Amino acid sequence: MSGTTSAAASVLTIGLDPVLVEDAASSRVAFPDLDLDVVRAEVAAERARLQELGFSVDLCLLDYGRTAEAVYRAALSAKDYDLVVIGAGIRLDPALTPLLEVLVDVTRELAPAAKLCFNVSPTTTVEAVQRWWPDRKPLA
Repeated sequence: MSGTTSAAASVLTIGLDPVLVEDAASSRVAFPDLDLDVVRAEVAAERARLQELGFSVDLCLLDYGRTAEAVYRAALSAKDYDLVVIGAGIRLDPALTPLLEVLVDVTRELAPAAKLCFNVSPTTTVEAVQRWWPDRKPLA
């Protein structure tokens, strides 16, 4: 089903729990202007936009590694996803490279047909998804 334009195309977005990010030293270095309320609003807005485009969207919020793999495995095991978006908060923080590697490997293991894409901020999630589904227009 991956790469189709059916109305049921499913997306799993993965990111760090914003509450944890605000207090983490490595995230503060990587994202010095981080604002918890802004991040939450941007994630919600992008999720709503994806739903308007006809995607089924689930959000998987992770910690810095203690339970992240188990939480992610549970999310991927619960449903078949066409696309997995790994958020910039995980990818762009050098301290989280081991977590990124785990997420990619678990995706390959549990959702080998899912496309992987990457946003560069919470406001570019729709753009990242549309690289794989460029013809998706808002539902009437």
